[in-house]
Amino acid sequence: MSAEDLVRYRRLLIGKRKELRPATTDSDAVVPGAGGVEGDLVDQANADAAADLQIQLHRNDGRLLRAIDDALNRINHGTFGACETCGRPVPRARLEAVPWTRHCVDCKERAHSAA
Repeated sequence: MSAEDLVRYRRLLIGKRKELRPATTDSDAVVPGAGGVEGDLVDQANADAAADLQIQLHRNDGRLLRAIDDALNRINHGTFGACETCGRPVPRARLEAVPWTRHCVDCKERAHSAA
């Protein structure tokens, strides 16, 4: 992979990280408390569902941030763009779609079908 490509992927990853950081560090984005909401059972169920959704979104953002940071570390260590399972280069189309990926499509599909 060329140095220009690595600079471009670094910019993509840093941009995505900047998009996510405000959402995960925003003190106004407090997860609503589940239970204890006044109203009927439907209101309480809706409040519980909203709280569960916010928790899931926060977890997913955290996982994605870790994956982005790991990809930036792989760029720094010269291993970015190589599948961690088979060692072959990850196709450019996959890196364009998911620049934080660790695996080529074949290895990812095998891992997914085995799970």
